[in-house]
Amino acid sequence: MYSKIIAHRGYWLKEEEKNAETAFKRAFDNNFGIETDLRDYKGEIVISHNMPCGNELSFEELLKILDGRNLTLALNIKADGLADEIKRLLEKYNHENYFTFDMSIPEMVYQHKLGLKIFTGKSDIIKNPIMLDEAQGIWLDCFNSDWFGEIDIIDILKQNKQVCIVSPDLHKRAHKNIWERYKNIKEIMICTDYPMEAKEFFDE
Repeated sequence: MYSKIIAHRGYWLKEEEKNAETAFKRAFDNNFGIETDLRDYKGEIVISHNMPCGNELSFEELLKILDGRNLTLALNIKADGLADEIKRLLEKYNHENYFTFDMSIPEMVYQHKLGLKIFTGKSDIIKNPIMLDEAQGIWLDCFNSDWFGEIDIIDILKQNKQVCIVSPDLHKRAHKNIWERYKNIKEIMICTDYPMEAKEFFDE
């Protein structure tokens, strides 16, 4: 089986299910990890890609839905100042299979000092990952082009870093032909809007 499939904003079937309880439950029930977005609203960490309005699921509610299952949480940090509460909640629910990414540089420095598991980014825009030595892994993105292949991924793995690949479907590009490039590398994670399709593809 392919090592880890990360369902982007949960395993959603309709646009309105993104980052919603239904999509998270469906992902976890199918043994998929999830990528999701963390912001703050009135003193609470909530799940929201855009500016929250007050009816969002809380991060603590997400951890309750996870219910102790050891599935990967890829936590996209959309605001500074969340680190202490993120750590408190992860420890409260005894969840260690996670990483944070996409935070500002000062927040990244603080999260590392706090002992959170951080991923740095590398892409066709960011060629040189920030704080690579301190990071546990790399969020490998492809904003404008499908620029990386098997050699690039293996090079990162040889540096003892984990790799989570952003599937080109997140940027509205064709993905199956690109998946072929790294189909045989078992040590990676892939974040996609099509988790069940990815499972079937990589399990062939």
